[in-house]
Amino acid sequence: MSKINKLYYVALALGLIGLSGCSSSPEEDVMLKNQSPEALYAQAKERMQLGNFNGATETLSALDSRYPFGPFSHQVQLDLIYTYYKTGKTDQAIATIDRFTRLNPNHSDVDYAYYMRGLVNMDVDKNLFQDLVGIDRSDRDPSHSRQAFEDFRTLIEKFPDSKYVADARQRMVYIKSQLAKHEIAIARYYMKRAAYVAAANRGQYVLEYYSDTPQLQEALEIMVECYDQLDLAELKDHALKTLKLNFPDSSYAG
Repeated sequence: MSKINKLYYVALALGLIGLSGCSSSPEEDVMLKNQSPEALYAQAKERMQLGNFNGATETLSALDSRYPFGPFSHQVQLDLIYTYYKTGKTDQAIATIDRFTRLNPNHSDVDYAYYMRGLVNMDVDKNLFQDLVGIDRSDRDPSHSRQAFEDFRTLIEKFPDSKYVADARQRMVYIKSQLAKHEIAIARYYMKRAAYVAAANRGQYVLEYYSDTPQLQEALEIMVECYDQLDLAELKDHALKTLKLNFPDSSYAG
């Protein structure tokens, strides 16, 4: 056999091995069906500990469907939420969370489900505000970030003593700053197109809803510039006074 043919068969064999690892075999399906809930859950936990979240999800899903009212049912659903989150299965994670919170409003770990809802929605937009090769991506729709903010707010309101509250508050601060950055990006977009009314409105929105973020100065500067372009002297003077009071070092304040 030539060297080229040998390489071909080696590559083919490796490809078949890779394909066999991508889906469960009939033997695996039979093994899942024949195992007790205790054995299945132990297998799922082991896979989670090893970082095999796809495999853990498969086992947990089988366990959840076969034993929906079994001894591990609640913990299985909570673990499923986590493995869906780790594998980027947003829709499945949200559906599982909503089902769990609806059916188990008094469960001792229901606060975890609310917390994970925020994390899942936040994860969808994890690259939304990052710079990619110098391109600011903050002009994309941040709807999931807004929902994550509301999810964390719900957690804090419903469970003020939860151990997840401190982290949720920090995440809300981060999200709020990014949402303000999003508004500024849109305002800059409008200014480039001489849509000064729309740009000023975005600055005003930041002033009203995100006044405790680092983007406040830029929002006020945008308002001053836009009102100047629109010859709205009274509005410009009001924005300028606010800018000088809060940011006396701004170039616009001089």
